[in-house]
Amino acid sequence: MDSQNNSLFDLSITPESRSHLSEAAKWARFLAICGMIGLVLVVILGLYASFAISKGMSEFESEFRREGLGYSSTGLGATTAVMYILIGLLYFFPLLFLLHFANKMKAALAANDGGMLSESFRNLKKTFRYMGVLTIIALVFVGLAVLLGGLAALSM
Repeated sequence: MDSQNNSLFDLSITPESRSHLSEAAKWARFLAICGMIGLVLVVILGLYASFAISKGMSEFESEFRREGLGYSSTGLGATTAVMYILIGLLYFFPLLFLLHFANKMKAALAANDGGMLSESFRNLKKTFRYMGVLTIIALVFVGLAVLLGGLAALSM
């Protein structure tokens, strides 16, 4: 048992491990950059949709007012814009951590720098921890939606 503990603290990066880490860093960088581009596009399309909703709903509001119905959708476009911006902010950080992982891993492998390697793995840990917390939050919301939907179905 003692020899296993000692071998863990004497880890070294073999040429095969170096190759795997280098390839992982390249893919991480690719995914982070594509993710950020996609995120920017989603936010832009979301803002465009929010303005389109605001404009389209204002035409409906004037029609409803003419008919004497008290309908107002002033906040719908703004709410849509805020939602897309929040989604963009939520997913920006794991992509940033992934990009830092890739860049620091590449630098660590090029310079044989153990400190940079450790920093790279710290960013990878941040990515997984952040995505794990987001997943737990999403699962809680899904669970609540199923529970409340079930209760609503039972009450009918």
